[in-house]
Amino acid sequence: QVQLVESGGGLVQTGGSLRLSCTASGSFTRIDSMDWYRQAPGKQRELVAVMSSGGSTSYEDSVKGRFTISRDNGKNTVYLQMDSLKPEDTAVYYCKAAIALLNSPFTYDYWGQGTQVTVSS
Repeated sequence: QVQLVESGGGLVQTGGSLRLSCTASGSFTRIDSMDWYRQAPGKQRELVAVMSSGGSTSYEDSVKGRFTISRDNGKNTVYLQMDSLKPEDTAVYYCKAAIALLNSPFTYDYWGQGTQVTVSS
């Protein structure tokens, strides 16, 4: 069984920083893409940042230059460093990972439970 566990959310003032972490555990052979999404109240979940197993990254336009995604493959962990936070960044942040289980060449998407980020003005 695979689990993704997130941590690092909280309350921060405008202009502040937070670092989110998401660690995958369980029995699997590899992790491909690891991504961060967010969902604000009354809005659809949106993709924030993507990182491939090879290290390539992409970001949603509103977070470019402020957020940085990184990963430690040895720890099966993806991070999201969030700087210059704005009230509009307030949301529940979720990680998603494409994971190949034992004896399977295919990957399946797994989600974390979400962590609340609140930015006060």
